[in-house]
Amino acid sequence: MSTPNEPIANESQQSGDGTHLDKALRPDVWDDYVGQDTIKENLHILLEAAKERSHPPEHILFYGPPGLGKTTLAHLIAKQIGTQIKITSGPSIEKVGDLASILTNLSDGDVLFIDEIHRLNKTVEEVLYPAMESGNIDIIIGKGPSARTIQLELPPFTLIAATTRVAMISSPLRSRFSGGTHRLEFYSEENIASILTRSAGILGITLDAEAAGEIARRSRQTPRTANFLLKRCRDLAQVKKEELSIKTVKDALRMLDIDEKGLSKADRDVLNILIENFNGGPVGVNTLATSLNEESATIEEFHEPYLLQIGMIERTPRGRLATIKAYEHLGIDVPMSVQERML
Repeated sequence: MSTPNEPIANESQQSGDGTHLDKALRPDVWDDYVGQDTIKENLHILLEAAKERSHPPEHILFYGPPGLGKTTLAHLIAKQIGTQIKITSGPSIEKVGDLASILTNLSDGDVLFIDEIHRLNKTVEEVLYPAMESGNIDIIIGKGPSARTIQLELPPFTLIAATTRVAMISSPLRSRFSGGTHRLEFYSEENIASILTRSAGILGITLDAEAAGEIARRSRQTPRTANFLLKRCRDLAQVKKEELSIKTVKDALRMLDIDEKGLSKADRDVLNILIENFNGGPVGVNTLATSLNEESATIEEFHEPYLLQIGMIERTPRGRLATIKAYEHLGIDVPMSVQERML
């Protein structure tokens, strides 16, 4: 099966060696995509059934924290069905005309990937409904009494959308993803180590199991973070003219201020503010964000998912709470009130 071209729709093309390198690390075949086994199994059935019917797969929605492989899955689906993938994002589709331009330039069977679809303009979203359901869009030409509607028929296509905040997608839009809504899970250390071994091979790095395991433990259970840390460890080894040993890995991670649990300084700041300024909580995310001089969306989308996953914080109706694990990780004595609260 030939590898399809990957044009960009309404989105500036990134350039530079870093971008090409990230593409090189992205799996090209399903066997190289590690983890998310349940999702892969369901997608296999969906794609095979669509292939037997000679019809594009139904629309698919992926959601979960950043860096877990939503975009990679979209690319793999396009390659599996042997078609092109056109990529855009919710914020870049500002007007109905932008969406109409993208949709009318699709070819039969193309995959349209919209990242961060929860940020799609509501007016644009309403135009997307008939495009997903009946394969056409209505364009209004003119204004006032002379305005008229033109219906444009679209080629059959598959919309694949991704979001980090599925709750912000309206119910009407979410219900139109008839191919399934799939939540990507965090990865195990073993899966991350496998990903690192593959990436090291592509980068031409000799990475032993001990070094791979050390990076995996501090990768926030996220492939994108793992590959980022691997490249920074490689850089240090290259500059120091030494092998990528476990010592070099630990030195690089110490320079990046990534601790044994994979927490960055920013993650620890969230916990420290929660504990020291608000007695461990509960505190609302907006108040917490203001204290950190940070946007609440950054806390909710980047810091919070992993801190929740490893049990450092709890999210309650009254706000965020620091757990006993957070106190212990920061080396802070656990107050009796917190111990009683956690029982």
